[in-house]
Amino acid sequence: MKIKVGVIFGGCSVEHEVSVISALQAIQNIDQSKYEIKPIYISKERDFYTGDVLLKIENYQDLNALINKAQKIIIKKQGNEFVLLSDKGLFRKVIDTIDVAFPIVHGQNVEDGSLTGFLETLGIPYVGSNVLASALGQDKVVMKEVFKSSGIPIVNYVWFFDEEYLLNKDKYLKEIKDMGYPVVVKPASLGSSVGINFVKDEKEIEEAIMSAISYDRKVIVEKGVENLVEVNCSVLGNYKEMEVSLIEQVLSSKDILTFKDKYEGKGKTKASKGMVSTSRLIPAPLEKKVKEEVEEISKKVFKALNMSGVCRIDFLINSKTNEVFVNEPNTIPGSLAFYLWEGKGKKYTELLDEIITLGIREYKDKSKKVTHFDTNILKNYQQGGIKK
Repeated sequence: MKIKVGVIFGGCSVEHEVSVISALQAIQNIDQSKYEIKPIYISKERDFYTGDVLLKIENYQDLNALINKAQKIIIKKQGNEFVLLSDKGLFRKVIDTIDVAFPIVHGQNVEDGSLTGFLETLGIPYVGSNVLASALGQDKVVMKEVFKSSGIPIVNYVWFFDEEYLLNKDKYLKEIKDMGYPVVVKPASLGSSVGINFVKDEKEIEEAIMSAISYDRKVIVEKGVENLVEVNCSVLGNYKEMEVSLIEQVLSSKDILTFKDKYEGKGKTKASKGMVSTSRLIPAPLEKKVKEEVEEISKKVFKALNMSGVCRIDFLINSKTNEVFVNEPNTIPGSLAFYLWEGKGKKYTELLDEIITLGIREYKDKSKKVTHFDTNILKNYQQGGIKK
């Protein structure tokens, strides 16, 4: 009997479309002889849908028409089954069932642990990192605090909330100036290079900060790395065992890799390839010592955040000094970073099989832990305190 995999994608996120691309790529490569795919699309209005209409990328050119053709659902645990129910009617019809959920989502409101928390609450087995790891991986400020405590190298930074900056702008501008230009201004909780600006001097800083504030209430300003080379490394596994992919050097014509570099190409074909369409060198032309350092730090990051499944760790390297800094982890990387594994002989179908197997295994392991007690202290509880 095939395992029913509910691939969940979309969501109320500025990376909504990127999620669609990553999910449909994965669906096309999942072993159909072993798994039965159930697409579950979250609209930008946070409604859930299923149906075969969701399987074709061209249908997403008109989202209103798409959701009118799809089946609106709710997800629920019913007995020992995880069911997709129609959202209308007194007696809601069971549209389908799933055995395991596979979130392929990016950005706020989904990748940040929100969706994982929903699945945890329902008790549905799922693929990938848990709530805390997902949240840490999304918040660039808190993750850096974890990295500092774990001895993981990061660049200097200043951070603030939008209201703090607007009320005390001069204070934060001075802190940024003291840290030194150039800097990179980022919304703290977004990905895919959305809202990120490279700032060379004081003239551009205020505009860049206001741009970041338009996306997020928390902003981080990082010290720019000189002689910058950007490389990425993917990690597969969990806290028990992990392996690293080949390392890629990402190429950009600008100071930072932009959303356009990653996803927007000329015409439909390149854009639909997602992260795989980015200009890159695989493997990255790094000295052996630097390569080994990137690999070891990747594992250290993966373990420090207690990630699971597949992730991608992004690095900043000073090519003259060979200093290596962690930029950020991606708990659900664009295109699931499959292109970093192909050179190691692991095809995308095999990678997906391993990720799903990991999710099921982690669910079984977690099920062995104590989650509640058989005693019920409420039996002896009365208004005003515990009965003695």
